[in-house]
Amino acid sequence: MNCDSHFHVFGAPERYPYATDLRYKPPHAPLKDYLAHAASLGIDRYVFVQPSAYGRDNACMLDAMREVGPERCRGIVDIDENAGDAALERLHAAGVRGVRINVNPIKPPEPGFSKSMLPRITRMDARCAELGWMLDFLTPGWLTRELMPTMAQLRSPYSVAHLGMFLAKDGVPGDFIAFVKTNPNCWVKLTGVYRMSRMPGFGDAAPIARALIAAAPDRMIWGSDYPHLSFADKVHTDELFSLLETWAPDERTRRMILSDNPARCFGF
Repeated sequence: MNCDSHFHVFGAPERYPYATDLRYKPPHAPLKDYLAHAASLGIDRYVFVQPSAYGRDNACMLDAMREVGPERCRGIVDIDENAGDAALERLHAAGVRGVRINVNPIKPPEPGFSKSMLPRITRMDARCAELGWMLDFLTPGWLTRELMPTMAQLRSPYSVAHLGMFLAKDGVPGDFIAFVKTNPNCWVKLTGVYRMSRMPGFGDAAPIARALIAAAPDRMIWGSDYPHLSFADKVHTDELFSLLETWAPDERTRRMILSDNPARCFGF
């Protein structure tokens, strides 16, 4: 069963109010629209990811997960690191299996910024280890690199979204490729390629994707990043889905990325 391991849903704003610190104009992207498009691509398992527009109010995502049912979906939430045990148990029962560590992917370099993140990361790592959850990092490439020593020490498994957010113009990040290869708790999401590419067809980012797949094919997972937010007028999910055929020409490898790997990563 093929899995979309990273996407978002957005409901009517009068029912699901947005947070005050918005990075983008949230679209109306209801579950039914997403499911129809996913079905056209042969996707029948789903990992919902809490969008930054809702802050730590996970209601829209959790309602959508209840509609789909726990057999076919999982969720990655954004929660306070001091949330009570009862709240975490309810989230687990709903199908939640991870927590976002989410920093604006266009944040300019600020050397040492990762130190300010350590209290939250350390606390959430301990709690995720107890629950059998994972941490899900979305950070700009410079911060991904700064966080690698911290990631290497985590007790919990963790995913790195959007190929680590390393800009294609800077070439293949050899240190990150080596890190992924040698850290078995690290999963990489082949998502959001349009965020670091400058070429039509995203050809300039293909070497990064291929290097990651070659380094750890058993820990790559694919996601649509639907509804593509501020890139929605330039990007189509089916185009992103078809990129896998060029990044991973071998059918067995694609099956791992789309089906076998997410089943192990998220416990389907």
